[in-house]
Amino acid sequence: MATLKKSWLTNFLVWRAKHISQKHFIYILSILVGFTSGVGAVVLKNLTHFFQHLLEGNLVRHYHNAFYFVFPIIGFTLVYLIIKYVLRNKVSHGIPSTLFAISKRKGVMKNYQMLGSILTAPITIGFGGSVGLEGPTVATGAAISSNISRVLHMNQSTRNLLIGCAAAGAMSSIFKAPIAAIIFAIEVFSLDLTIASMIPLLLASISAIITSYFFFGNDILLPFKIIDEFKISDVPYFIILGLFAGLTSIYFTEVYDRIQKLFDRIKSPIKRLLIGGTGIGILIYLIPPLYGEGFDVINNLILGQPEKALETNIFHLDLSNAWVVIALLIGLIFFKIIASALTFGAGGVGGIFAPTLFMGSIMGNCIAKIINQIGIFPQQISESNFTLVGMAGLMAGVLHAPLTAIFLIAEVTGGYELFIPLMITATISYAITKYVHPHSVYNMELGRKGELITHDKDHAILTLMDIEKVVETNFIPIYPEMNLGDIVHQAVVKSNRNIFPVIDEKNGSLLGVILLDDIRPIMFDQSMYQEVIASDIMQTPPAIIAWEKDKMTDIMDKFQDSGAWNLPVVKDGKYSGFISKSKLLTSYRRKLINFTR
Repeated sequence: MATLKKSWLTNFLVWRAKHISQKHFIYILSILVGFTSGVGAVVLKNLTHFFQHLLEGNLVRHYHNAFYFVFPIIGFTLVYLIIKYVLRNKVSHGIPSTLFAISKRKGVMKNYQMLGSILTAPITIGFGGSVGLEGPTVATGAAISSNISRVLHMNQSTRNLLIGCAAAGAMSSIFKAPIAAIIFAIEVFSLDLTIASMIPLLLASISAIITSYFFFGNDILLPFKIIDEFKISDVPYFIILGLFAGLTSIYFTEVYDRIQKLFDRIKSPIKRLLIGGTGIGILIYLIPPLYGEGFDVINNLILGQPEKALETNIFHLDLSNAWVVIALLIGLIFFKIIASALTFGAGGVGGIFAPTLFMGSIMGNCIAKIINQIGIFPQQISESNFTLVGMAGLMAGVLHAPLTAIFLIAEVTGGYELFIPLMITATISYAITKYVHPHSVYNMELGRKGELITHDKDHAILTLMDIEKVVETNFIPIYPEMNLGDIVHQAVVKSNRNIFPVIDEKNGSLLGVILLDDIRPIMFDQSMYQEVIASDIMQTPPAIIAWEKDKMTDIMDKFQDSGAWNLPVVKDGKYSGFISKSKLLTSYRRKLINFTR
């Protein structure tokens, strides 16, 4: 069977090479990737809504709110069992895991990742996990596109492009916003905006949105049309909204990062599950709107019906009082990211796109309500518009994707009437958050390690390079007690290199280096052969490369600062080889050609 499959694939690839150009084949694959991303979105959404309707719709409404407390622990336990006994591999957060595959795995994603999010994300969210489906949908589509590319022998740059197509397809299918989806792929995945990438992204986005219309019809995640017009006199209010969006984005990022680090210190997955599951259970029991993605809450706010979103509050407060509503909404802003971070910490699988929209919409609505209630401003402002623009503000800050934020809200509202306030708020929020946190929550960890692909092409190419590909080991080692005669006969005569590492014979650590220039004046004086030993003439290298710690950008800086042509590499405290400037630059040039082809 395997031979037949291989033969069929080989015949297809030969036929394809003869009849379909590489460019047109990529176009076909981008349509296929868009379709698979759309189908993935459909499957994930339907499974999640099935679990949520089964649990929240039946058990909670017909029996007791106490079920809110136990649902998350049950869900996280099921996810843990699926990961351990079915997938047998860790299912990472959707978009960060995809970014890691692009930056450090040459766009290769493992087979299990095609099913990992589909099997775990609906259970996580359906059982109360306070996260979203966007990240898992992107990860599913990206894994499928990566494996299709690998089977069809696509190169690294094509794999990365098709992963971007999967991301665009996923977002296009979920929000029915094809232009914002393309911008999302370019902003978040740092794709080059060229004709070569634009056409595949367009095809994938179109394919995905048609798939979404086929399965869901005209249903829209955020069904809203702008009624209140933007006035130039509203500009100061949107500047205020941008400032608060930036501060809220910083709060979001800080809380998310700190809770993740806290859970990283807990080594036992069972302890993480119990602590996180109990925490999220308590939160959604006390604050039911935190259950799941929260798009119902967003839509109620946009429609000017906050009481519907808050009617399940356990305090049974009077929702006719505007300040009570504002206080409850602020509570949702404060606790949503805590609930989301606890969901991730407990082992749940999901994304932070939906929590960002949730917090942004409530923040915008709160700011508008406060401005209208305090009455010191000459006019009333539109709460629905502020709700929408607030979502864009938080997206721009938290995700570091201001263009995606602007075009997503513009597309889902069916027009560009809010384009100016969207630009004002998104720009201010992004600038404030970027100043405090250089990396978004998607790429925070990769950014700290220097493993993040960015729009800086030079940095991107260095990130894609692997240290093991440039380390050379054909250097003859010398030991510190070796005399000059042994060095000449056992090293110089046999080597075609002009540098020799001096290493400790017992533990293999690097003690220094000897250059051919160091011994050339005395290497022909046989009277010196017994008198001079290696430790007398070795020198400290101008810089040492640490295999585990130094990234390619660090290595390039060390060559530039030291002016050396060869630098030794140390791994686990032991000498491992040398990197030469010529080998490094040759590898860089080859990677540059492949990257820009």
